[in-house]
Amino acid sequence: MYMYVVASVYGVTQLDHMLYVVTEKSSIIRTLSADTLNLLGIIYVEGMTEPRDIVVCRPDRQLYVADKDCCIWRVSADDHSDQEKWLPTESTTDTFHVWTLSVTSRGLLVTSSVDPPSLREYSMADRQLLRVVKLPGFMKYPRHGVETTRGTFVVGHQGTSQNNWQTAVSCISIVHYYNGRTIGTLVLV
Repeated sequence: MYMYVVASVYGVTQLDHMLYVVTEKSSIIRTLSADTLNLLGIIYVEGMTEPRDIVVCRPDRQLYVADKDCCIWRVSADDHSDQEKWLPTESTTDTFHVWTLSVTSRGLLVTSSVDPPSLREYSMADRQLLRVVKLPGFMKYPRHGVETTRGTFVVGHQGTSQNNWQTAVSCISIVHYYNGRTIGTLVLV
């Protein structure tokens, strides 16, 4: 059984028996049956222009969509009219751009591919920036980051210490002093 979406698919997530799909340069989220792949409907997100990724937070049943224009949209999976532009709290002069998203034990992890490349973790309860994980300089283009159950981060990226065009997956471990202050990162390639 196949379902064809005539567009470039940029993100897929699942909640219960529903798939949520975002496509290139579209202001809609397609909903499909996870069992049959039948199109069940669409969710129109006014103002969304170029979605890049979508994730779901299962406990609060919220969808989060990365949009090219440096923002994140929050949409309720239960009440599709309950949606908002979920902007980062940093200064507008910051060169932060949303690339991909993932859900962590503490919040929403945003992969940013603009200098300096980083992972940014936000509280989903109050949108506050929880931490910034600065990536090593050789990681020119981080594509996606996730938190492991051990509290490390796995990052798919382009750019290695040997070659700017080489792709790799690296594990980032945050190093702390005894008082919890971050002092650096350890990269295992």
